[in-house]
Amino acid sequence: MASHYETLGVPKGASADEIKKAYRKLARKYHPDANPGDAAAEARFKEINEAHDVLSDPDKRKQYDTFGQSFRPGQGPTGFEGFDMRNAAEGFDLGDLFGGLFARGGRTAGREPRQMRGADVEVAVRISFEDALHGATVKVPVVKANACSNCHGSGAAPGTSPTICPECKGRGVTSESQGFFSLSHPCHRCGGAGTIIEDPCGVCGGSGRVRSTKTYQVRIPAGVKNGTRIKVKGKGEAAPRGGEPGDLYVVTQVEESGLFQRRGDDLVVDVPVTFAEASMGAQVELPTPDGKRVKVKVPAGSTDGKTLRVKHHGAPRLNGGGTGDLLVRVRIAVPSKLSKQEREALEKLDELQRSSHGNPRDRLFA
Repeated sequence: MASHYETLGVPKGASADEIKKAYRKLARKYHPDANPGDAAAEARFKEINEAHDVLSDPDKRKQYDTFGQSFRPGQGPTGFEGFDMRNAAEGFDLGDLFGGLFARGGRTAGREPRQMRGADVEVAVRISFEDALHGATVKVPVVKANACSNCHGSGAAPGTSPTICPECKGRGVTSESQGFFSLSHPCHRCGGAGTIIEDPCGVCGGSGRVRSTKTYQVRIPAGVKNGTRIKVKGKGEAAPRGGEPGDLYVVTQVEESGLFQRRGDDLVVDVPVTFAEASMGAQVELPTPDGKRVKVKVPAGSTDGKTLRVKHHGAPRLNGGGTGDLLVRVRIAVPSKLSKQEREALEKLDELQRSSHGNPRDRLFA
């Protein structure tokens, strides 16, 4: 028996677009309306629909790749032998499995066909360090499947509409008796939609979707970090035949600042001080992320790398609750060149320090 990939004539690693294109081509060729009275073409059309139903759904495709031909949509592998319950946590709907198996008297309870949902879309947007702190509204172009403007997403040619599937009577599922049990699976004729399109739209080929670029204005909240995901509901890919659209996820890529470094909700800034300021102590002025200035006291005897904390001058917390802190890292500025007077003064200072405190490296040999 041919695999679903072989049925559609695509490799196992085929993309969603490749699967969709192969399905459309084969569906037009073997559609019962194009082959009246041809039982072989009808059987082939059913195989093509079943293959597309499985491979176009990421969850079903994952299960099919795991279990191969034993997988049937809406249930686990055929029979219970070898069924690993861990797979239930990876996408099996046990309600569908047992709901189909234990229908009494060889009948399955009627249910509405599950309307397919459009795929979620993720795009990256690059923003400045300042916009990440203060928030901004950005334009985000998104290439995705959008509802066809010609048929308004129905998939049917203008002036027509989808009709109830004659095989499943609009339920989207068909049943087959297995002795005491009755197994349900998506209808081969309509692919589980419950409706069929007799006259497909000439623009979208009956899918109800066309690929195009749409640009959205997305609000970036203050406090986002590199990799923050912002959900924009309903702006993902359109669903086939007018189902619920997916969501859009905007992932922020924050440019680095030439002055501040991000550490969680805190910001780190290096502040140069002279040797005299570090030794005797000083008040120094520095900028804050919000464009203001603040004075910080550098204690006497501060060493290079000593960190001072300025409360509430860091990055805004994304979920509210104030801001982080500004961490001031002391950096002792050492001149690369000295004048004659500076050298003489430092030599005198070095002499005084050695006479008062000794050689600072003596402890290395104690």
